[in-house]
Amino acid sequence: MPLLTVENLNVTFDTPDGEVHAVNGLGFEIDAGETLAIVGESGSGKSQTAFAIMGLLARNGWADGHVNFDGIDLLSLSPRQLNKVRAEQIAMIFQDPMTSLNPYLKVSEQMTEVLKLHRGMSNREATKESIALLDAVKIPDAKSRISMYPHEFSGGMRQRIMIAIALLCRPRLLIADEPTTALDVTVQAQIMALLQDVREEFGTAMILITHDLGIVADSCAETLVMYGGQVMEQGPTQALFEDPTHPYTLGLLKAVPRLDRDQDALEAIPGEPPDMSSPPQGCPFSPRCPRVMEICQETHPALERSANGVLRACHAEPEAVR
Repeated sequence: MPLLTVENLNVTFDTPDGEVHAVNGLGFEIDAGETLAIVGESGSGKSQTAFAIMGLLARNGWADGHVNFDGIDLLSLSPRQLNKVRAEQIAMIFQDPMTSLNPYLKVSEQMTEVLKLHRGMSNREATKESIALLDAVKIPDAKSRISMYPHEFSGGMRQRIMIAIALLCRPRLLIADEPTTALDVTVQAQIMALLQDVREEFGTAMILITHDLGIVADSCAETLVMYGGQVMEQGPTQALFEDPTHPYTLGLLKAVPRLDRDQDALEAIPGEPPDMSSPPQGCPFSPRCPRVMEICQETHPALERSANGVLRACHAEPEAVR
């Protein structure tokens, strides 16, 4: 039985310009200890999917469908019940650690509070456990630095602290929302290696949300490509990268710098993401797709499995896309 099953998830926001449909009929599964990457351009619905799972949508937003975590439908829980699940079984690492950490509190206070509240530890036990986790995420001299404020750490160190806080209650599922966005390339590699080590050491399942396909290949066994709040393509990462069968996935891969081709060969996907207050009638990618046909503009394609085992939502034959 999968650890997390998302079925027909819809996320809608009520705005002055009308309803915005950020996520539409999304579905996926992840087993215990496995890794799933959710990739796509900004505005494709990746982060709102995570917020819906965590019950952290903005006040003007709501979700429907089913988010089943270990037999529990998270969307049916009361705020108090959901808070207990979030604290003890599901954790999230946010994009910007500087805005996620309280600048007025020392790191020690922000970490020990979680352990005292949710694991019933004494202050001494909580401090010892917090130091151990800072050591685990490779914070140098953790015993003395735990008493520092967030602004006294670099961006990479603050992200490590956020990872340590997320692991305090030994969650079974870790959601990392753009965990390397504000970091330079060297630190990005260090954070991704750290997340891999954490997953192996603690047996934690992980959902990695990113727009950077370059960090996905070595990190996640499965990849889900989102656009317009929907699944465009999903399958084993290696198969999807080596033989993409959806025009959008192909466009994303062509926009990634590679050592085996000239920098001038990089291609941008023309056009803009759809306005989800009035989404296209057919395939959401049809206005930007180089393989668009009349049926694409009128009918949304069904999600079907292709010969290489990858799920795809596209009217064009795989051979016509490659």
